[in-house]
Amino acid sequence: MLRDALSRLRGGRHAPRTAGDTGGAEPVRARLPLPPELSTSLGYDAVGVPARHGFHLLSHLPRTGCVFEAADVWWWIVPAGSDQDLDWPEPVAYATGGFVPVPRPRLIHGPDNRTPYTPPIPLFLMVCQVAGVTPSWGTPGRRRAVTAP
Repeated sequence: MLRDALSRLRGGRHAPRTAGDTGGAEPVRARLPLPPELSTSLGYDAVGVPARHGFHLLSHLPRTGCVFEAADVWWWIVPAGSDQDLDWPEPVAYATGGFVPVPRPRLIHGPDNRTPYTPPIPLFLMVCQVAGVTPSWGTPGRRRAVTAP
């Protein structure tokens, strides 16, 4: 329960504010702007990983879609709902709808085909490896991270 509350406070689980919104101390959110020629039939979310891990992930994933950089975080585009039953470890941020807490994200990597998505399971496994945690699939509606021995 505490982890879910902290996740909401970090910005991954509630309605995003956009540049036109006013009030509140919450940071303004920008939606990652995917190139219009790419198919987003599955909707999209974003997984934010500290930039220090970006090149390592990029070089070890079998296929990579769109990747954005903003405020020392690399945002990987994944199909909508890629957080369901996956316990994304700290310090990963999950942004529903691709709304991220930065004003000007920039595209730093485009896909080799017409899909903007990085497959979420290989990304999840690689993120767990760089975070030093054992991958954990959660019970629906319950989020947890298990530390590696």
